[in-house]
Amino acid sequence: MKRSGRIGKIRCLVTLFSVVLILTPACGVRACAAKSGDVKAEMQALYGENRMIDGSYDAASAVRCSNGTFVGRREGDVRAFKGIPYAEAPTGALRWKPPVDAKDGDTVREAYYFGPSPIQTEWPSEVGSYYPQSEDCLTLNIWTNCAESTAGKSVLVFFHGGSYGWGATSDPIYDGRNLTEKYSDLILVSVEYRLGIFGFVDFSSVPGGADYAESGNLGLLDQVCALRWIRKNIAAFGGDPDNVTIFGESAGAGSVSLLPLMEGTAGLFRRVIAESGSVALTYSRAECQNLTRRLLDATGCKSMDELTALSEDTLKEINASLNDYNNFPERDGVVLPEDLYAAYETGACGKFEMLIGTNADEVRYWINEMGYYVPGVSGALLFKACLPIMFENNLQALDRDEKVAVDAFLALQSGGKTRKLTEFYNELLFRVPAMKQAALLAGNGNRVYTYYWTYPCADKTIGACHAVELSYVFNNPQVTIYTGGNYNEQLAEAVQNLWVNFARTGNPDTQAIRWAPYSADRRSTLILGDEIRVENDLKAAQRSLIEPLLGHYFNGCYAQLSMNVPQVYFLCALLLAPILAAAGCCLLIRRRRKKKRKTAAGQPLPPAE
Repeated sequence: MKRSGRIGKIRCLVTLFSVVLILTPACGVRACAAKSGDVKAEMQALYGENRMIDGSYDAASAVRCSNGTFVGRREGDVRAFKGIPYAEAPTGALRWKPPVDAKDGDTVREAYYFGPSPIQTEWPSEVGSYYPQSEDCLTLNIWTNCAESTAGKSVLVFFHGGSYGWGATSDPIYDGRNLTEKYSDLILVSVEYRLGIFGFVDFSSVPGGADYAESGNLGLLDQVCALRWIRKNIAAFGGDPDNVTIFGESAGAGSVSLLPLMEGTAGLFRRVIAESGSVALTYSRAECQNLTRRLLDATGCKSMDELTALSEDTLKEINASLNDYNNFPERDGVVLPEDLYAAYETGACGKFEMLIGTNADEVRYWINEMGYYVPGVSGALLFKACLPIMFENNLQALDRDEKVAVDAFLALQSGGKTRKLTEFYNELLFRVPAMKQAALLAGNGNRVYTYYWTYPCADKTIGACHAVELSYVFNNPQVTIYTGGNYNEQLAEAVQNLWVNFARTGNPDTQAIRWAPYSADRRSTLILGDEIRVENDLKAAQRSLIEPLLGHYFNGCYAQLSMNVPQVYFLCALLLAPILAAAGCCLLIRRRRKKKRKTAAGQPLPPAE
């Protein structure tokens, strides 16, 4: 399901539905718009351009790298280096091409400001989308604690989420200062990568597309390029290039699950942390063609030569209309295997340690996202109306036995239809794929730890939703966009210690918490909530019913849903009913008025039928 949760192909249906069911006063809409404007102003105020330095500079804040010397800034005990380019600009002849490593150089340059965000549409829950954007976006940021100058620090490299179409490292929730200030033996790196039509688009069907064979997974190749730069340069910042942990949330978690399957990644990292994402968040080659067709239609281009000749500004405008149709990474058989679960099962992913988990109410995150989509309409109402459309589409892909399993799953659930379907997609899109991935990895002798987050945000409607853990992991309680201010300090302390211990040694255990590795026989999972405890084979019955469906690679794709399903008929009837009723009333009133006029004029009434 798209991180930014807009409704793509069902845009017209949602819009019509909203006309009838306006639940929020217009003043609330104006307040929401004003708040977004304030956030945009705050984000743009952070922007600056890192310039070349010709004269003197603070040598204590400077680090010599392969592509030049970068001068950071110190705040407290933490020194930050922002906007460091790790690749050549992916513009001009390099547009839609695999990244090219940054050229060696000896210039001196500021590293004071984040680089531009990747091109994307602005969206309230993706604060980094309000930061200035550019096609030239391949930069990274490094935070290190300068109070401890020892070498060989553990390195955490973060890839942000955003449905592979949104997100940026400038988002305050990803700021690394607080975490590295607390853990002086840790270095944190965050990486920008191409998104949307710049990072994930298949050109195999376009004349000239043979020269762009990797275009469906450029964002992932950007991440590999960044990891190569880190391996080459991180020791200069005090990091251990042999002790790198890659981690991410949502699309970032999908990314770190896929990177081990890609050629050239061996030795670039040792451990993986995947929060609310897995290999399930991918597209087939056939699914990717929808965006390609729309891009060609929107541009009027008929070849790669014509596409590459388009200006950045033109593509920005086009992206605004196509962001709803973004692709996930493509199972293309070129960059990624076509069967990702089989690749994990056969050990093609290699040897590494993994910490992976999901949240109890993942899908309920999209309740608020749908509220953003149609200002003035309840997100919960739109969620209730639209979730069955996806479900009825997915059912069409299942055989008889699989449908029986789905019925059995729903029969296990309490509550109404919406609550049942919500748990179905919590399991189908998030938890069960992650557990399958864990089981396959553990089966090949790799150490794996799994968790299940149950501590909710302040909004009871969305509970322990997608992304709720981010403020905890980064030690940024002041960022309340997902927690709503409901922040448990004890849980935060435990989670940070677990994550950092895993990055240090591959063993997350603390003095208070013993976390058993995952195995096919015990399936130990750490519950992170009011109480922290281990449970074996969590929700076993649900897992056994959902697991056979994973081969369909359901991914929450809504851009290609059929409207020929019962829920759409129901909504159309719901929309038409008041219109037909109003029309009937008008006809009745007109008929009565006509009778009155005839009576007043002394004309005989027509005989009763």
